[in-house]
Amino acid sequence: MYRSHNCGELNASHINTEVTLAGWVQKSRDKGFMNWVDLRDRYGITQLIFDEGRTEKTVFELAKTLGREFVIQVKGTVIEREAKNKNIPTGEIEILVTELNILNTALTPPFTIEDETDGGEDIRMKYRYLDIRRNPVKNSLLFRHKVSMEVRKYLSDLDFCEVETPYLIKSTPEGARDFVVPSRMNEGQFYALPQSPQTFKQLLMIGGMDKYFQIVKCFRDEDLRADRQPEFTQIDCEMAFVDQEDILNIFEGLTRHLLKEIKGVEVDKFPRMTYEHAMKTYGNDKPDIRFGMEFGELNEFAQHKEFPVFNAAELVVGIAVPGAGSYTRKEIDALIDWVKRPQVGASGMVYAKCNEDGTYKSSVDKFYDQADLANWAKITGAVAGDMIFVLSGPANKTRTQLSALRMELATRLGLRKPEEFAPLWVVDFPLLEFDEESGRYHAMHHPFTSPKPEDMHLLETDPGTVRANAYDMVLNGNEIGGGSIRIHDKETQQLMFKYLGFTEEEAKAQFGFLMDAFQFGAPPHGGLAFGLDRLVAILGGQETIRDFIAFPKNNSGRDVMIDAPSAIDSSQLNELHINLNVKK
Repeated sequence: MYRSHNCGELNASHINTEVTLAGWVQKSRDKGFMNWVDLRDRYGITQLIFDEGRTEKTVFELAKTLGREFVIQVKGTVIEREAKNKNIPTGEIEILVTELNILNTALTPPFTIEDETDGGEDIRMKYRYLDIRRNPVKNSLLFRHKVSMEVRKYLSDLDFCEVETPYLIKSTPEGARDFVVPSRMNEGQFYALPQSPQTFKQLLMIGGMDKYFQIVKCFRDEDLRADRQPEFTQIDCEMAFVDQEDILNIFEGLTRHLLKEIKGVEVDKFPRMTYEHAMKTYGNDKPDIRFGMEFGELNEFAQHKEFPVFNAAELVVGIAVPGAGSYTRKEIDALIDWVKRPQVGASGMVYAKCNEDGTYKSSVDKFYDQADLANWAKITGAVAGDMIFVLSGPANKTRTQLSALRMELATRLGLRKPEEFAPLWVVDFPLLEFDEESGRYHAMHHPFTSPKPEDMHLLETDPGTVRANAYDMVLNGNEIGGGSIRIHDKETQQLMFKYLGFTEEEAKAQFGFLMDAFQFGAPPHGGLAFGLDRLVAILGGQETIRDFIAFPKNNSGRDVMIDAPSAIDSSQLNELHINLNVKK
């Protein structure tokens, strides 16, 4: 037995108990005649004491050789600690060591294993196994485990069955690029890693499984950002004989359950917002509704006033920023520079200050009188002490730019509080979106999303206006999940493929197995997938997912710890019948 207790459970009730502990040396303090060592494991820290007058000489001398991160086992007696530490659960006691066994020595780690470390992100990712010993990362992984267990409990209690689906599947067009895996036994052919288990969960519904879920890895070969990974985890769910309302109610329940059990937060309202309203009011389809600053469209009161920039714009739109009337010209200029950055792409910004005396001061006073500016304030909801910021240009592009500014200002003003949770459903997405480059429509979600029944007749005449039977769950400005009611009959699915530009042969080659399955009594069905990584990060008060993943990739999709991806041996390439044509 390496240990009788862990390093986080001993307290005053254990005084005079003989114990055995094992763990890592956090630090030691050698005072000559007395040596204290902090022993750490996953559960906490316990102080050890080696006393020249009470500890056997060989044990006492061996203790002086201990270095940081040595792995040791000790036996001893729990005694009362003279200088108590109220900051840790074991702070009332220490262990008077009688036996010491060094299980393994350790090199000096490249950064301190402390909550506040001196290691930068790159070095910590290279030595991720050391970083996991630090409380912030360790606790994030334990937090993820807790969320996963609550998800499994909630869904299992509702008779959902967890079913594993394959990782080696057929490459199908679902939006992002597939990761492909060559088949040695089938020369010139490839598997793909699943972007999601979409078709398999539909086949499970055809198979009569009724309620399915899976916490599953998904893979997408796309350009990365700080909050994306090439492999990520979904809470994937599907149900038969349900409509949209059934699905929304069940997953509102799951979200309420997680917020209550994990965060102790009760949420009553789950507002529902149409995609059109979200885009018009917030400039994106995942609005953060913890704060205001809703968009006000100003075309009526900003155009035809001799200001050519606004007159030439498709959209003139503004937001009222609370309390920003006190901004200096230097602060305003810095914000103008911020929106002109390539990442945002605005050509400039107009502002209007709402003075305490009810008057207005604008950067375009020469073109607009007080009555015009009062209308700007009315439409944006600005009051005395606020500042109105206005952008203009092509409608979609300008809304995106103003959305970025809104989020940046909210962050600067402290309005995006991680301890507040504001979920909502965004519904009525467009079924299709037109791609100028390819000159054809693409599925906004995926090819198996059902159109709204009342919009089916528009597929022939006006496909861009057809709404999808689709929905997204948004939490604090992040899309944490989405899904749809699926097409469950062959005729509608063929029609969908037609409008997506598939020939009959292409549709059969890519999805023939699913079309065939539809002919054997496919029930009405639908589902949803939550992004577990992002959900856990938001519940944990963060918006980046990396610290909640045990072994994440960097922004280039590389695992710098194991140095992957990497070249493989030429003999393996030959077995796989692969010839590399790499530009040097």
